[in-house]
Amino acid sequence: MLFADNTRYSYVNSPLIEVICQLRFPTILSIGSTDPAQFQEAVRADFPRYVARQEQQSPRVVNGKVEQSPPITNYNFISTDGLWKINLTQNFVALSTLRYTRWEDFAQKLDKVLALFIQIYQPAFFERIGLRYVNAFSRNRLGLQEELWDDLIEPPFIGVLSEPDVDEKLTTKCALDVEMSLENLCRMKLHAGPGMLGDGKKDPEPKFILDGDFSVLEKEIAAGSIAGHLSNLHDYAVRLFNAAVSQELKNAMGPTPI
Repeated sequence: MLFADNTRYSYVNSPLIEVICQLRFPTILSIGSTDPAQFQEAVRADFPRYVARQEQQSPRVVNGKVEQSPPITNYNFISTDGLWKINLTQNFVALSTLRYTRWEDFAQKLDKVLALFIQIYQPAFFERIGLRYVNAFSRNRLGLQEELWDDLIEPPFIGVLSEPDVDEKLTTKCALDVEMSLENLCRMKLHAGPGMLGDGKKDPEPKFILDGDFSVLEKEIAAGSIAGHLSNLHDYAVRLFNAAVSQELKNAMGPTPI
């Protein structure tokens, strides 16, 4: 089962390491031509730290020739504790957090950021809404050092590791990567499998990564329909998580129904 029920839980030992919501819009050149002082002033109380970075875009093909696109400026507005961040470019605005508690809290912050962005820049419409949940399950943290991944993660998400004749210790790489269309105009890009965070430089323990990127792609998404689309994307994220974790893993994380 790829999607289970949408029962929501709060976990004492949550595996979430980052949640990101990004909204893309037709290019607004004024965002890159001058520093976004008005936007900074509007969000500065909650996001006082500011960093601007130049980022190289992917090459594009024009009349059969590959052309290098000019770099764009990514403006970062960061909370005092460094756990919340707004990214603003001439093509998208995003809110991300390293300390996700519950959807209502995240959505409230996002609503405020989007309202200010729309008021200041007045985008004609949006072209993509994306909601991404990145989980990293640690057996050490949960006291499950002796358990195999096929005891903790459901078979559709661990591939050959679910087979009894496959030795997890002898398997150097096993990952599931899926891109598919869903109902309600949604799409999903999923990566699941054991891996190291930061290439294992700071933490050598292999984690099980469950990275679900859910999105809505339309030619013209009105601002008034954003909340409905995000509700659908969040619902898919909850159902995917519930389908991926075994009851043993869920119990070890300390669930409380929301």
